[in-house]
Parts: sequence; C-alpha cells; structure tokens
Amino acid sequence: MSADDIKITNDEIVQMARLALAGRQQDVQAFLRRLARRHRVELPGLAAQLTQLLQEAPTRQSPLRREASAPVPVDLESRLQLLRVEERPTLDVEPIWDTSVKRALHQILSERQRDEALLKQGLVPTRSIIFTGLPGVGKTLAARWIARELNCPLLTLDLSAVMSSFLGRTGTNVRHVLDYAKSVHGVLLLDELDSIAKRRDDNTDVGELKRLVTVLLQEIDDWPATGLLLAATNHPDLLDPAVWRRFEMRIEFPMPSEPAVRQAIETFMGPSKASGAWRDVLAVTLRGLSFSDIEREVMLARRAAVTRDIPIEDALGEMVQSRIEPMPRRERGQIAMWLTEAGVSQRQVNELTGVSRDTIRKKTKPGGVDNQEE
Repeated sequence: MSADDIKITNDEIVQMARLALAGRQQDVQAFLRRLARRHRVELPGLAAQLTQLLQEAPTRQSPLRREASAPVPVDLESRLQLLRVEERPTLDVEPIWDTSVKRALHQILSERQRDEALLKQGLVPTRSIIFTGLPGVGKTLAARWIARELNCPLLTLDLSAVMSSFLGRTGTNVRHVLDYAKSVHGVLLLDELDSIAKRRDDNTDVGELKRLVTVLLQEIDDWPATGLLLAATNHPDLLDPAVWRRFEMRIEFPMPSEPAVRQAIETFMGPSKASGAWRDVLAVTLRGLSFSDIEREVMLARRAAVTRDIPIEDALGEMVQSRIEPMPRRERGQIAMWLTEAGVSQRQVNELTGVSRDTIRKKTKPGGVDNQEE
C-alpha cells in the first residue's frame, strides 16, 4: 500500500471516529457505505466486510417503539408534538394509481427490498422523493401505502405545530424533527412542503422563512440512505428552485382518468348495488374530480340512502341532479339515454337532466338520431 493510500485510510478512520463520537449512527452508516464503495476494487475483502456489517445493522429491522429512546419532539412554546406517528399505517381502501405513478412507487419498494443487491454494486436506494399534484389525488395516501408495504412507521411533519409563533424557533423545530426522523427506521413525510420551503426570492415573506429553506436544504442533503424522506406539495410553483435539486425522484400525481374514475366508483360504492347504467352516469357526472371528491360524493349518496331508507338509485339521482345542471347539452343528452336504459321513467329523466321527454323518445326510438333539442 502506498503512502498516499495510508494517508487516505488514516483520514477516513479519523472521519469515522468523529462521526461515531457525535453519536449519529445514521451518518456512520452512510460513511461506511461510501467507504465500501470507494475501496471495492483495491480492497475487496474490506468492502465485503463493511457491506455485511451494514446489512446486519440493528436499526434496519427495529420497530419504532424499541428503536427510538428519545420522545417525539415537541414545540417548547405550545408543547404540541411536531410529528404525527403511525406505527402501523393502514388503508381503508386500496389506492388507485395511474400507470406511471404505480411504476414509480413500485420502483421505490423494489429498491428497498433489494438494497443488498444495490449495495454490492456500490449503489443505495433512493433517499428522497417529492410528490406533486392537486389536492385529493393520492399523495398522502401514497406515503401511507409505502410505509405499510415496507412494514415501518410513517412520521408526518405537522406544519401547524412546527410554525412557532416565535419565528426564530421554527428552524430549530424543523431540525429537531428531521434529526429525530433520522434516528428511527421509518418513512418521513413533509406534507404541504410549500408551506416551509417557499422561494427565497419571494419578497412578500419574512426573513425567517427564507432562512428556514436553508435549514431544510441542509437536512435533505444530510439524509441517510437507510431512511426514506417523502415530501408532498399542491403548489410546486411556490417551491424554491434549490429544493427541487435536492430530491432524487419526482412523482406527479395526475387527476383521475376516465378508467380510474370508474374504478374509484366501484371501490367507493362498496356493498351498495346499483345498475351498470347508473355507474356510467356517475362516471360522467364525477369526471374531473379528484379521488377524495369522488369518494365524498359517493359516500354522501350511500349515507342518504341508509338514513332516509330510500333506494340507492334515488340517492344517486339526487346527487346527479345537483351536478348535472352546469353540464353541456350533449352530455346531459347522453346521461338521459343511460338513465332511460337503466329503467328510469322519462318523467324522472326529464327532472334529473332537463332533457325534454320528446327528445328522450326520439333518442330511444330504433334508428333515432342525436337530437340536441331541449
């Protein structure tokens, strides 16, 4: 071994000792991972031993309640917990993903489940991912799903608690939260990231929030590969450009497509039975809504049917009527056809859609044309 090699090795030992004395186990693991990657060629035996030690690291499989000796951080002023902790995340219904979203989420799982193979190639799993999309399209649900599939707790940053009325304390709160999250084997979600990571050139904001962005960037850069940092934002245009560069993966959650709307209706209808034609009607009247909005509308109709002891079709009809008025004439005509096919009387179809009974009769005649008259 040359003198240069010995010097480099001595420097590495000193750096590892410094990290160990600081008591930050995640940083020690990250450094050992870099060490194994660096010496994989010239010192394959050492690299193999380090890789083996990393694979056997006790924090990899330790549940949150045994692993975290420190309590969940709280704001010193309000005494509110700065994190919401779900040790065993559960889902009421299975998520419905767009093809690209599904592929990306399964890639995240695959990397975590095959991290040993990645380590052997000098690679580490993706550490930081940002979710973008309008409210209600499944960003928070995706974080809960990932934590459930990885069998680890979900830690969510409570932004209402972390934004202290003493603004100078906000940066400290964020550091405490992220340092705590690094010490446990779990998934951290920074929800509504735009609330604390605004563009630093936003002249309408106070200086403390600008400094907070710097704190956040430093913490993301320092995030260990053994952890998983997720962030979600409804307003990506508000984020500081430097924030985007810190995330290794971006997943955009689109509004539901027509097949996704139909699948969501099937899911949220549950045991409530309605004819196929009614489901077609719902697919048209509810398109353009987010998954959470679709769920709200369907569940309101189901509750109305139960509490008022009326057929589910009647409850759905009332919901359709409230949504159908602003629709274009052609769409109302198509819905009128579907309702008629479902056995709804022409009088009721007229009341729901505003399409005249004469037009309905013409449309339902064999060889009838698409008459737009009302």
